[in-house]
Formats: sequence, C-alpha cells, structure tokens
Amino acid sequence: MPSRPQVLVSALLFSALAVAQTATPAAKSSQAPPPTKSSSKAVTISGHGVEHGARAIHNSALVVDTHADTPGRFVDENFDLSQDAGTGYLDFNKIKAGNLGAEFFSIWVEPKANKGHETKRALDMIDSVYEQARLHPDKMMMAFSTQDILAAHRQHKLAALLGVEGGHAIQGDIRILRDYYRLGVRYMTLTWSNTNELGDSSGDLNDKSVEHHNGITDFGRQVVREMNRLGMMVDISHVADRTFFQALVASRAPVIASHSSSRELTNAPRNMTDDMLIALARNGGVAQVNFYCGFISQKYVDREKQLKEQHDPDYEKVQSLFLKAQTPEVKKELDEAKARLVVKLPRPPLSDLIDHIDHMVKVAGVDHVGLGSDFDGIDCSPQGIDSAADLPKITQALYDRGYKAADLDKILGGNLMRVFAEVEKLAKQIQAETNQDTRREIVPTAQSQQQ
Repeated sequence: MPSRPQVLVSALLFSALAVAQTATPAAKSSQAPPPTKSSSKAVTISGHGVEHGARAIHNSALVVDTHADTPGRFVDENFDLSQDAGTGYLDFNKIKAGNLGAEFFSIWVEPKANKGHETKRALDMIDSVYEQARLHPDKMMMAFSTQDILAAHRQHKLAALLGVEGGHAIQGDIRILRDYYRLGVRYMTLTWSNTNELGDSSGDLNDKSVEHHNGITDFGRQVVREMNRLGMMVDISHVADRTFFQALVASRAPVIASHSSSRELTNAPRNMTDDMLIALARNGGVAQVNFYCGFISQKYVDREKQLKEQHDPDYEKVQSLFLKAQTPEVKKELDEAKARLVVKLPRPPLSDLIDHIDHMVKVAGVDHVGLGSDFDGIDCSPQGIDSAADLPKITQALYDRGYKAADLDKILGGNLMRVFAEVEKLAKQIQAETNQDTRREIVPTAQSQQQ
C-alpha cells in the first residue's frame, strides 16, 4: 500500500477542532407499523399567510439529505452555490425553495483516476465545502454534530456535513480515517463500487479480475470499530450483501445506508433486500432512499439494459461523458446527449420513488427510512424532481398516501438525527471505557496487518 500522505491541512484542522462536540441522547428506536390515513390537517402561519397540510409539514420539518456529490462540481467546475445550478440539483435558491436544512456533501474519489493520491483528492473536496461555508456565512455553516445541525436550523442556514464515499479514500491507513474525522467527516461508506481493503463491494462481485474477501476484512472490522469510537457513522451503501451483514455484527452503533433503495422493487445490486432492511431496523439504523432512476424503476433498468446491448450512441455518449471533468464544453455536450437519450429512456414517474419509500417503511418500520437523494451524482431522477426545490413534492405524495405529520418528520430528517445522536452518545461511552491511546490496540494500516 502507498505510504501515508504527508499533507498540511492546518487551517481546515483548526476549524474542525474548534467546534465542540455535544451529543443529545436519542429516544430508543422502535419499529412502527405503516402509516394510516389521517384526517387531521397541519396548519402553520408563514410570512405569506396560512399554510395547510403537506406544505406546512414540510416547511416546519428539519429536512436532512444524506448524499450529494456537489463537491465534484466545486472542485472541477469552480461552481459556487450562489450561482444558478442550471441542470444541477443544488444551489442556494433551490435549497431554500425545498427547505433543505442539512446536506451531507459526498467526498467521492474516483478510484482509477486518483489511484495513489486518493487522500489528496479527498482533501481538495473537503476544502471546497469549507470554502462554500466561508464565502457564504449568511447561508451555510459547517456542522459536525447533531447540535450543530439544530443550531444551523435555528439560524435558517444550511448545515453542511461531510461523508466520505468509499473506504479506498483512506489508502489502507486508519490514521487517515482519524484525520478525516478531525476535519469534520461524519460518515464513511465502507466501499464504493470498487472492492477495497475494507471489504467487498456490490459493484464488482462478478469481476473475476478483482480479488474478493468473502465480505468484510479484518482491517475493515478494525475500521468499523474505530468509527464507532470516533463517532463516525458507518455507511453500508454500495457494499456487497455479505459485507453488509458482517459490518452489522462488527458495529456497536446503528449504521446507515446513505443512498440505497429497495431491491424487492428494483433489482439492482446496490439496492437493499427486505432481509437487509429488517436487519438494519434491528440494528437501529436507517436506510436513506436513493432517487436515481435506475434504482427506483425496473422498467427503466430493463430499457437501459436494452440500449446498452444495442450500443445506442446517445446512451454510450452519456455514460462516457458523465465521469469526465465537467468543463463547459463537456457539460454542453452531455446535456445535448441526455436530451436525446430521454426520448428513448424516459424518466420514471414520481410514484416509483414514493413506492420505494412506502415499501421500505412497511418492511423496516417508519423509524428506519429517510432521504439520500444522490443529487449531483446521478444523471436521472424521477419526473418532477429536478432539484432540491422539488423536495416538498415528496412530502405531498407521502401525505396523499396517508402519512401523518409525525411520520413525515421522521422520514424527512428525524430518523437520521436519531441515529447520528446515538452514534455520538456511544462514542462518548467507548472513549470513557477505553481512555487510552487506541494506537496500541488498533492496527494502523491494512498492509501491516498482513505482515
């Protein structure tokens, strides 16, 4: 494995360490039956008159989204949230219109293009989020705890959090995991679509050229336990099924699926089976539903497969351009190709996304489902969901199906806040139990564990 990068991150580190970590005890999670039809109408008074029903519920809720890939735009496109996002999903106007209260910005490092310098890329992306908060202190603030999220909500600012997507970003070194925590990272996805030193991914299980581990590795278990100690949420989106179940055993804290939907409804390896949802609920965790067309619509998946097999030129162009650096020229070409492709590959209706939320609630319980959009990391979302401004449509659709205000508050953000608070609380307990230098008991690198 590459040696631990020696990087100077003093300014970021100072900012992260300056924030006091205070956790609030959360009520114990319990499974709840599917919501029943409610005849009550929620009413609030807004600056523009009286709001009723679903809109009032949405506007009074703390809305938390656990996955947006916008840092890639910050770094590669020099995008600023004060600008119009265009076909992108997030900017300050869209955030305000959708009453988005907290966003976990994804620190996703493309493994092939950044091989050997994954941490450098991650630090660039972390810095880009801090820069947005520095440039727009009236609209956004960095958040490192549940209390910070609540403070931002009281100040009507976006709470910006960080989540590393893919354990390959620590380059096999648990000390880098600790550095990420100090910089504000509050969850890490054990794998992306690539199997790494921590465990197997769902994205390459059929690739015979990849050396698999039959689930999680010993180093992966050490990482999970260290995340528990630090107070960093363990994210199991993207992992192989065996890795998922083994990670649940390894973790003392509830885990999250930051952006995963239901495999029962859409047969995608990235989605969660009903058995996985039940196990996650027993663990006390939460599954945050992904908005991507290919994860919420079997019809879309089947048609996409057909176009791929036919080597459709517009499909192939979109696939090749999507992962390229989004220069103005590339973005223009991509948008044109997507406009042609959507005629052949229509976006699924919003009801498909709502079906996933509804099914996952019925299986796991209303205390264990939330929203993990994958904004700016996907090239297709259901009809009507064009940006964060459209989040109220999800609340309306669920309300129309009989979801009550208390249940909607949980799905919109309350469940994630509960899990986050439990992770914070457990971290304090573990730290009190050990009260010693963990470097004496935790193997620092995947490489040294093989020696």
